[in-house]
Amino acid sequence: MKPRALLLGGMVAVVVAPATAGATVKTVYMGEPPQYTKQFEQGNNGDANAFFPSSITVNAGAPVKFVPAGFHTLDIPAKGGSPVALFVPGDPLAGVNDAAGNPFWFNGQPSLGFNPALFNFTFGKTLTYTGKAAVDSGLPVQNNPKPVTVKFAKPGTYTYYCDVHAGMKATVHVVAKKAKAPSVKSDAKAVTNQVKKALKALKALSRTKPGSGTIQIGASAPHGVESYQFFPAATTVAAGTTVTFKMPVNSTEVHTATTGPGDPEQDPTSYLGTISASLNGPGDPGTIAEALYASDQPGGTPASLTPTLHGNGFWNTGALDAAGATPLASSNTVTFTQAGTYTFYCLIHPFMKATVTVTS
Repeated sequence: MKPRALLLGGMVAVVVAPATAGATVKTVYMGEPPQYTKQFEQGNNGDANAFFPSSITVNAGAPVKFVPAGFHTLDIPAKGGSPVALFVPGDPLAGVNDAAGNPFWFNGQPSLGFNPALFNFTFGKTLTYTGKAAVDSGLPVQNNPKPVTVKFAKPGTYTYYCDVHAGMKATVHVVAKKAKAPSVKSDAKAVTNQVKKALKALKALSRTKPGSGTIQIGASAPHGVESYQFFPAATTVAAGTTVTFKMPVNSTEVHTATTGPGDPEQDPTSYLGTISASLNGPGDPGTIAEALYASDQPGGTPASLTPTLHGNGFWNTGALDAAGATPLASSNTVTFTQAGTYTFYCLIHPFMKATVTVTS
């Protein structure tokens, strides 16, 4: 998720239009097409945060069906506009304490919540884009969301985005109504080629080696290809070693590296499970803050990680990304002070796990 700034602009409005009978409908998948999901996820522990195909040409007024195929949105900003922010700041935090009863440093900082604009759903609707107002699908939090169909009224080249994954974008080239445009068959071939290149790039990511003193949270390749593994997934260091958890270059994802009591995937009622679950929708602002803010104030001496840090061994990088346009950091550093085995999870993708064994 693939966290941030205030939503720019005013009210988002679209024109609802009836489908054109008999018109050729082109398809864009928001994420890799479903028939390839197993190859990405089960075979390679990855995903492609991309639109398929990455570029499409249509005639003005012809419908384009945007099919949900993952946790992605469709955002076509108004002319001169920007994509919608995923998170927006709220009231200052207060009374957020750790397990030892001590206040976290981010008390007084703004709370973070999902942008309300992303709960204005247009799934299942047919819309016309003129450039005067944005078209946005909203978050795909509904069960089995239906495709969003868009007609582009005027010739031109338009870029559209996913609001969840910074950097995920594609283009539509709109030509005159009677101009020649590539066939649906040609588009399908482009999708097949794009999938092949993405899978090849994903397989290569399994060989990622970030270097000494670094644990990389995932790995990425151009065009939205993401591996959901820690690199290395297991490592041994001596007590007193400082390790940097960092995001991969080019990543379109948001991750955390978090340790503490519980397994957020297997035990949702545990300490980490409760924090991770707060990101599934509107929840307690303080708990969401524990997920998205670094547990220790950035900029100073790295925190000393022991089984009693914050009362229960909790340490969190906070939400990290590799996008320069967001206020999020791309790395965080901690010193392993006491011997033991520390298990780290991404609170956003709790199936991601790594262990650090600290020797005395």
